[in-house]
Amino acid sequence: MTSLASSWGVLADLGRSALQWITGWHRILMFSARLLVLALSPSSYRGPNLSALARHLVKDTAPILLWFTLLSSIISLVIIHIVVVTSLSYGLSRFALEMVVRVLVLELIPLTAAMFVALRCALPNAAEVAELQMRGAFDVLSAGNAEPLQREILPRVVSGMFSVLLLATVSCVVAAVLAYVWVHGLTAGGIVGYTRTFGRVFSPALSLIFTLKTLGLSLAVGLIPIASVLYDRPKSRLRTSTELRGLVRLFFVILLIEIASLVGNYI
Repeated sequence: MTSLASSWGVLADLGRSALQWITGWHRILMFSARLLVLALSPSSYRGPNLSALARHLVKDTAPILLWFTLLSSIISLVIIHIVVVTSLSYGLSRFALEMVVRVLVLELIPLTAAMFVALRCALPNAAEVAELQMRGAFDVLSAGNAEPLQREILPRVVSGMFSVLLLATVSCVVAAVLAYVWVHGLTAGGIVGYTRTFGRVFSPALSLIFTLKTLGLSLAVGLIPIASVLYDRPKSRLRTSTELRGLVRLFFVILLIEIASLVGNYI
């Protein structure tokens, strides 16, 4: 009898956990849809809302752009050297540039940019939102006829998305230039062949998948950490569990996006 009761207790706990998981994702999806509607509204980019957006764009992008570009350039040079040397040793030098473009530009750099922005900007922004919520700042804004989502939430979400897109774009361009210079040197003789290689890699289908992947990563980084701290109900007064759940959700979505991208690219 005791074992039957314990089994029912375990099943009940699993059922409650599953229900909380589904409810949490439902709240995040509804919040994301609301934020996307606000992001497309012209009123979100007027007056104080525009000032708040500009401030967060500069704060979340300018301090990390140079450092991330330098870091990604160093890592790109290492990977380019490894791929080129390996290709030469196996007699596959004509495929070296294509492999570099696929590994760096198509796969690694967007993923690295998303992870970097998530740890450097999105999670601190989520902590700020949680602090504002605990202090009742959203209630004060509502009493003053200012929409909290447009004034405090939307700028942080948009800045996180913008940071991912900008860092990925700049780093992909830098990696492409470094790959060309490493293989062909500072000459223009290989530009025609290099553009053909890019054309083979970035076919219309792969270009669409790459664009959707980068946009999906930026949306996940911008939305999920903040939505988690807003709509999760922590069991204790500490925010650590809520922020950790947001981080786990973010990594889960990033993993799903990466798997979907790999399936679309290579299957």
